[in-house]
Amino acid sequence: MTDHGAVPSGMGSPARGRGLIDVFRRRYLLTLIVNKEVQIRYRGSLLGWLWSYVKPLVQFVVFYVALGVFLGLNKSIDYYPIYLLSGITIVTFFNEAFSNGTRSLVDNASLIKKIYLPREMFPVSSVLVAGVNTLPQIAVVIAVSLFFGWTPSVVQIAALLFALVMVAILATGLGILFGAINVTFRDAQSFVDVFVMFAIWASPVMYQWQMVASELSNTAFVLYRLNPLTPAVELFHYGLWFPLNPSGAQPLPDLWLYASIGFLVALTVLVLGQAVFRRLEGRFAQDL
Repeated sequence: MTDHGAVPSGMGSPARGRGLIDVFRRRYLLTLIVNKEVQIRYRGSLLGWLWSYVKPLVQFVVFYVALGVFLGLNKSIDYYPIYLLSGITIVTFFNEAFSNGTRSLVDNASLIKKIYLPREMFPVSSVLVAGVNTLPQIAVVIAVSLFFGWTPSVVQIAALLFALVMVAILATGLGILFGAINVTFRDAQSFVDVFVMFAIWASPVMYQWQMVASELSNTAFVLYRLNPLTPAVELFHYGLWFPLNPSGAQPLPDLWLYASIGFLVALTVLVLGQAVFRRLEGRFAQDL
């Protein structure tokens, strides 16, 4: 006798989804969403992909003139354009991925209410779209660095990749966490907008870490380095700025130790974000 209430083999209940595992099991759907978001970003634009190169260059020029020329940092930091642009690139990746991930569920409310798919797919796709948009910025930094004689080692290339992976995991975890909260409490989006404004100043992008170390106590400086963005930015400096042999350059103390701690922090945030997401997921259709 056939049990009409049984779930067919190979199929599972939507309520028993496995979160991020299901997202990457549906890689084809994830690819479609990423492609759609990238196309929408430049739809109706005359310059299209060129904006991905223009925006970081304009941002770089503004900071370079304001900080490098007016405040004289060009004189105190060798190859300051490379130092500045490399730090801006990794922080911009984080800010875009985190901000878009927080808004992703609300922005896709109509799709979420119509069909079932792993809802984590939207914050994850936001991180991947931010990564796609960051590639031209990285290309710009490398091109400028090559002009100044950039010859990195394998370890320095590995530092760049490690920083990108760490920031991607951190942004995914935060995007999933605040994206879930934002469905019910839209204040979360405003909080994130304020948070990302401080991100570029909370790590050594515009300034060198020595300026912070000289003003903080040992305990406060340890806390400063425990911010995952701090070692991430310094890994980018290590990979792009240090190969140019700038005078007086020193790596962040215990850089790889704090980078490893930052990676563990990012993984912890990802696990926490997934747990909160799964707890709030049942309310999404109602709150959206």
